[in-house]
Amino acid sequence: MVHYAPIRFWKDDTAKARAIDKLLKLRSQLHSDVTKKRSTGAFLLATWNLRDFDSNKFGHGKRLDESYYYMAEIISTFDLVALQEVNRDLRGLKKLMKLLGRNWDFIATDTTEGRGGNQERMAFVFDTNKIRFANVAGEVVLPSADRQFARTPFVAAFQAGWFKFNLCTVHIYFGADRGEKLERRVQEISDVAEFFKKRQEREKGDYILLGDFNIVDDKHPTMNALTRHGYTLPEELIGEETNLKGDKQYDQIALRVKNKMLEVDNAGVFDFEQSVFTDSDDDFSSYRHAFPDKQVDGKTEDELRKYYLSKWRTFQISDHKPMWVELKVDFTRDYLNSLRPEKDPLADLDEPE
Repeated sequence: MVHYAPIRFWKDDTAKARAIDKLLKLRSQLHSDVTKKRSTGAFLLATWNLRDFDSNKFGHGKRLDESYYYMAEIISTFDLVALQEVNRDLRGLKKLMKLLGRNWDFIATDTTEGRGGNQERMAFVFDTNKIRFANVAGEVVLPSADRQFARTPFVAAFQAGWFKFNLCTVHIYFGADRGEKLERRVQEISDVAEFFKKRQEREKGDYILLGDFNIVDDKHPTMNALTRHGYTLPEELIGEETNLKGDKQYDQIALRVKNKMLEVDNAGVFDFEQSVFTDSDDDFSSYRHAFPDKQVDGKTEDELRKYYLSKWRTFQISDHKPMWVELKVDFTRDYLNSLRPEKDPLADLDEPE
């Protein structure tokens, strides 16, 4: 449950009323799209690239207070969320965590240095009532490699119910749509997938890779680089676009799990723009006052609307939609049934006279 109390102190009554209306709409959509069919004994795992969270280094303005509430409302629907593009300054993440409440915690990497790293962190945020951090975490460094990852993958061990697993989040190098830079993107995906394939073969653990793989689509070499190493995707997620434009399958959740009792109950991509920062005239008019002056000066109404849709709102929430999967982690029934004594095949035979 999101900590709503600070809303009562907002001095802008118009913004307060708008935020309340949109939070109610968002909650209704989350129930309909995600939690309505939630199974008992399952947990909800998600991945979300939060665009430039929250440095404003691109000059589109800091996130509004209400944006944090919308983000917290979405995240609180799940039990464990992998976040990408968390910036060096952690004040934004800490503000988000305060809204999520005391039972939520996070683990974050240091920033990745260098131009390719973009000073980004990756983080796991999780509900401690549902998820236990198993006290092991680290960043992936390739052995005997000439080139490391542009943004270091982050792996941590968790337990949800009966299920113990290793979770690795990535933000794969993008580069370009062709040539050597595309080849590097494909290689990074293949490298991280192969790394954990070999580790699983050696240590027998269960692994889930998730995050922004910058995959083009399910027929592209970027996808083959992931699946050829034995990772499976939930059927509901195959072919799902995750960018706000709706034309790329950047984000993925891929499983390499040997626990035969684990089941995928449901999965999807949550389209938050149906409820908040929509493409409606009302939303455009409501937020126009918040556009930075340097982005407004000299622009026509049509140009401003395009700016709102393609830029400004994506820096308020994200240009990615959260992807999620529901995993059954209560194996009690299967375990108890495994303890039943085997029936004696001679038990029903008549005793000899």
